[in-house]
Amino acid sequence: MVCSRFNEFIVTALLDGARRGLTACGVADHNVDVAWVPGAFEIPVAIRTMATTGRYDALIALGAVIRGETAHFEYVAGPCSNEIARIQVDSGIPIGFSVLTVENIEQAVARSGPDSGNKGEEAAIGAIEMANVLKAIRNK
Repeated sequence: MVCSRFNEFIVTALLDGARRGLTACGVADHNVDVAWVPGAFEIPVAIRTMATTGRYDALIALGAVIRGETAHFEYVAGPCSNEIARIQVDSGIPIGFSVLTVENIEQAVARSGPDSGNKGEEAAIGAIEMANVLKAIRNK
């Protein structure tokens, strides 16, 4: 997993959810690596580097970009998401995407809480599901 330190309290909650999702899918904690990067803009390069190692069946991107008073949101959210999608297609490694792009802190909290709807948990479960789908396709 690659996690953004920016808005860390939200990302930590997403990480907790992702760990729950991985555990529910039978992934042992010792098989999970977590890399922290400064912000969401740096997530793609870390994800790409992990994808090129050949050590991972799936990856997960966790971050939170909250709209503010400047154009920063537009310069970070779109490129981050586009690059992660490209890396996923180019590498053939599924990437669970939970880089929240929200209007305010309340929306971020609602999507990262411990109850149902934690987007980190959903991203982890989706990444494992896709890893299994791709493995089945490759083994036919």
